[in-house]
Amino acid sequence: MSTEHILSSLKKLGSTAIELIQTRLELFSSDIQVGWQRLLSVLVMVIVALFSLLFGLVLLSILMVVLYWDTHRVLVLSLLAGSFLVIGMALALLVRQQMNAMPRLFEASLAELNKDRDHLA
Repeated sequence: MSTEHILSSLKKLGSTAIELIQTRLELFSSDIQVGWQRLLSVLVMVIVALFSLLFGLVLLSILMVVLYWDTHRVLVLSLLAGSFLVIGMALALLVRQQMNAMPRLFEASLAELNKDRDHLA
């Protein structure tokens, strides 16, 4: 083999390696963007939902206390406090379950890198 042939092969190999790295970086970038957008949309929805729920619960609590002020105010306050605690714990468990069910970040990129590694091995 001539030196020129070897240099040509090395250039092609280098070019292929750079294209492979560029493709993987673009895939990582895409995964980051998708993950970031998903996180922001969920965060906005959670904030709006929590604000609405809390405001509604405060108004409902005030209404219940005002309605039963003369007869059973301690009972109503106890029931409302217990209800808020149960709802809060249930929502915390639901959020934890959904966080555990979310797909791994860079899952597609890692799968492609594993394929590349297997092909090279």
